[in-house]
Amino acid sequence: MQETMIEAIYALAPAQQGMLFHSLYEPYSGVYVVQYRCEIQGPLEVRAFERAWQCVIAQNAILRTAFVWENLDKMLQVVQQEVEVKLHLQDWQTKSFDEQTQDIETYIQTDRQRGFNLAKPPLLRLALFQVQEDSYHFLLSIHHLITDGWSLSLILKDVFAVYEAFQKKQEPLLQPRRPYRDYIHWLKKQDTEAARLFWQDMLRGIKAPTMLSRKQVSASEKLAGIYKEGNIQLSAEVTTALNRVARHHQLTLNTIVQGAWALGLSCYSGEDDICF
Repeated sequence: MQETMIEAIYALAPAQQGMLFHSLYEPYSGVYVVQYRCEIQGPLEVRAFERAWQCVIAQNAILRTAFVWENLDKMLQVVQQEVEVKLHLQDWQTKSFDEQTQDIETYIQTDRQRGFNLAKPPLLRLALFQVQEDSYHFLLSIHHLITDGWSLSLILKDVFAVYEAFQKKQEPLLQPRRPYRDYIHWLKKQDTEAARLFWQDMLRGIKAPTMLSRKQVSASEKLAGIYKEGNIQLSAEVTTALNRVARHHQLTLNTIVQGAWALGLSCYSGEDDICF
């Protein structure tokens, strides 16, 4: 990373430190690789779409951020002045619907397991699959170190707003977003000792995470496969309703799911204080 291309250097937030550790510990696990997929119907000017992403990346420092840690006393995040993004385009119009579906799922899994070189921005990848003349599947893979669910929705909103401006031959006018470094500066001003004492008092008496049931599961039972994995597909109506609740309360959908899990743990364990 050339020093002349560096815009800023600052510390990581505690949550980022944990994510960076786990990402380095399991670099090909796909942990903390967030993927967003959607269908785009209608004529799409591919190069304008790519330019829209480039414009939003130029506007937001966090999307030009990489992370360094080797031979340093502490982890740091480094913002590059300029970062180029490329849109990976594939034409799958000659494939059958089943082939397209299978190939997209395979691509998603493979791309997730690729991970990222965390020292080289941008920590995002764009892929576009044309499945019909005016029908596309779009995939964004982005590392959780540089975004969360709430921020991702703002990024996508800006991208499509810029794309629309390009289509109308207008100059895109983006709403200024407060830089992430402001949050880092705010963290430095907090009383960490007071926070430690608060959580020490809050967690007093809790010895272990809450079990799903009162029954303690032995190691042999675990090996016998007592835990199983299942998938539930929510309907479009339920998903829309959940997103509406999340937006109304200014929460991410993840927080809603975590709250539901906490209620489930409370119900099955019979405990009022839940730790997980």
